[in-house]
Amino acid sequence: MHEILNAKQLRERLKDIVEKVRHGEKFTVLYRSRPAFDIVPVGAPSVESVPLESDSLYRAAPVGSSDSGDAAARHDELLYR
Repeated sequence: MHEILNAKQLRERLKDIVEKVRHGEKFTVLYRSRPAFDIVPVGAPSVESVPLESDSLYRAAPVGSSDSGDAAARHDELLYR
């Protein structure tokens, strides 16, 4: 399971989160409503080691329009650098 939480929730639930991570769960921490970092178990493969082609969102076909007017290629650049 991959849970998303904010910095306040991380502080409040740290003991519980550490225990869950030890059992293989992963978390993404938001700071000011934006993803800041992931908490993963020690020894878990890093994001960089997973081929982008295996990510279902990478190079996905567009499903709507962007409020910013950016193209899908620009979104890929922002998401995957």
